[in-house]
Amino acid sequence: MAFPEGFLQELKMRNSLTDIAASYINLKRRGRNMVGLCPFHGEKTPSFNIYTENDSFYCFGCGAGGDVISFIMRIENLDYVEAVKFLAQRAGMEMPENSYDDSMARLRKRIYEANREAARFYYKTLYLPVGKEGLDYFHGRMLSDRTIRHFGLGFADDEWTSLTTHLKSLGFSEHELIAANLAVQRKSGNGVYDRFSNRVMFPIIDLRGNVIAFGGRIMTDQKPKYLNTSDTPVFKKSENLFSLNNAKNSGSRTLMLCEGYMDVIAVNQAGFSNAVATLGTALTSEQAMLMKRYADEVIICYDADEAGQKATSRAIPILRNAGLPVRVLTVPNGKDPDEFIKSKGADGPAAFKALIDKSGNDIEYRLQKLRGEHNTDTSDGRVSFLEAAARLIATIPSPIEQDVYAAKLCKEFGVDKNAFMAQMKKLNKRRSREEYRKQQQKISTELSGRGEKLDKDRAKALRSSSAEEALVGYLIRNPDSEKYISSEIKPEQFQNSLMRRFYTYFLDRIRDGKDPLNNTSADFTSEESDKIYQIVQKHASIAQTKKSLDEYIKVILEESAKPKPADIANMGEDELNEYLKKVRESKT
Repeated sequence: MAFPEGFLQELKMRNSLTDIAASYINLKRRGRNMVGLCPFHGEKTPSFNIYTENDSFYCFGCGAGGDVISFIMRIENLDYVEAVKFLAQRAGMEMPENSYDDSMARLRKRIYEANREAARFYYKTLYLPVGKEGLDYFHGRMLSDRTIRHFGLGFADDEWTSLTTHLKSLGFSEHELIAANLAVQRKSGNGVYDRFSNRVMFPIIDLRGNVIAFGGRIMTDQKPKYLNTSDTPVFKKSENLFSLNNAKNSGSRTLMLCEGYMDVIAVNQAGFSNAVATLGTALTSEQAMLMKRYADEVIICYDADEAGQKATSRAIPILRNAGLPVRVLTVPNGKDPDEFIKSKGADGPAAFKALIDKSGNDIEYRLQKLRGEHNTDTSDGRVSFLEAAARLIATIPSPIEQDVYAAKLCKEFGVDKNAFMAQMKKLNKRRSREEYRKQQQKISTELSGRGEKLDKDRAKALRSSSAEEALVGYLIRNPDSEKYISSEIKPEQFQNSLMRRFYTYFLDRIRDGKDPLNNTSADFTSEESDKIYQIVQKHASIAQTKKSLDEYIKVILEESAKPKPADIANMGEDELNEYLKKVRESKT
C-alpha cells in the first residue's frame, strides 16, 4: 500500500524542493523558477530547473525529473520508503503505521546490518592466529594498528564458510547474505559459501557511515588480485568512492583521486585525509558528480606507470565535464603515492606535500605529455607538436586561459601568435560544425522516436504517440478536463502502450480526487517518472487551449480507426479495394 495522500502532501509542503536542492547545489532565480547545474550529470551550463508552481524539477540535459521525494532518492541513493523517512525526520513528522510496503527498505536495512557485522568479523579475524598473514601484509605495508582500526581493515580466512556460519548464527538468512553479496549460492543449490576467501579486506563506507560493500586483495598470485562486492540494493560501484566518508570531513575543498585502496590509506596515514579512490572500475561521470558536491578542485594522484597515465588521460575530461578544475600530481621514478611516501621515511609527508604544491593543472600536464610524443628538435616535430597543442588549447572554454597558453607556447617556439590563433579559430569552427551536426542528429533521433528506450512504441506509431503524449500532458496540467477527455477517448484507443498506462493511471487518480503527480515516485520506476515530468514540462511551454486538446483527440481517434496490418491481411478483395479508395481520397 502507498502512503496516505494527506501525509505525502504535508510532507512535501514541509520539505520545499528549493530548500532541499539548495543544500546540495547552487541555485539562481530565473523568473518564477530556480536553475542550477544538474547534480545528476556533468554540465557547464545550467539545465536543472525547479518549478516553484508545483515544486517539481526537470533537467533538460539528462532528462531527470520528479518531486522532492525522487530528488532525495537519487541524490542520497535511497529507495522510496527510505526517502520518505528521510524527509519525515527532517520535517519532524511521524511516519504513518502499517500503511505502506517497506519490504525493500527492510531488506536494505538487513544488508546494512549484515555488512556491519561482517566488517566486525573480518577485523577480529585479522588479529587472530588465522589472520596473521593478513596482519603481516598490512604491517609490511607500514600501516599502523591505529590506521588499520580507523579504516576497519580485516581478513577473510580461507575456510570458505567462516563468515556465513557466523552471520547465520546471528540470525541472518541465506537470502539476505546472497542479496548483500557476502555469500554465493552453491551450484547444487544446497547452501551457500563465503564470497571472499584468503583476502585482506577493505570495508567501503557511505556518507552516512553505513558499510555498503567490501574490496578484498588476494594473498596469493591467483586472479583476480582485487575482488569487489558486486552491485547490491545498497551499493553501486559506479556511484561510490572509497574513503569519501573521511574526505568530506577533511576541511578541504580539494579532493585527491588515487588509484587504489592502499594509496588512499597511505596518503591518509601521512596526514592527507582528503583522498579517495574508485572501486575497481575506471572513473565514471556519476563519481565525478559526487566529487563535485564536496570539492572545488581535484588532484589526480594515479600511479606513474603506463596504466596510471592512461587512466589519468581518461579521468581528466570526465572531471572537467563535471565542472571540476583538475591538477595532476606526478610521482617521480615511476612510483605510486604509497611507495613514494614510504621511500622518504620520516620525510615522506613533507615530500608528498611538496609534490602536491608543484602539481600543474591538466592543460600543463597534457602539454607535457604531447612534448614527450613529438621531437621538438626537428622542424616537423615542432609543427606536429604545435598543431596538437592548438587542438588541445582550443578545447579550453575560457578565452583568457586560451590566450595565456597560446602566448607562452608562441614565445617559446618563436611562432607568430596570430598564426597560432588562426589555427585555433579554424579548429573551433570545425568543432562547432561537428557539435551542430551531432545536435541535429540527436534532435532528429528524438523526433523520430528511434532513440527512445522506454517508449518503444513511439517509433512505430509516431503521429498517434505524439498526440497521446500531448493529451496526457494536458490532462495532468488540467485535471478539471478529465470528464470531457474521458468521454471522448477510451484507453483502448491509445496505440502507445506506455501512454495508455499513463493515461489510465492519471484518469483514476483524478477521478478519486487525488493530485495527479503526488505519488509517481512510488508508482513508477525512475525512468518512467522522468518521462512523466518530461511530458509535463515539454507541454507546459506550449499554449494548450481547448482547440489544441480537440486536435489531440482528433488525431488519436483517426489513428485508432485505422486498420491494423493483421486486419488488412485478412480483408477480402472488395473490402481491401474500399479501404484503398478511402486512403487515396484522404490524400487528395
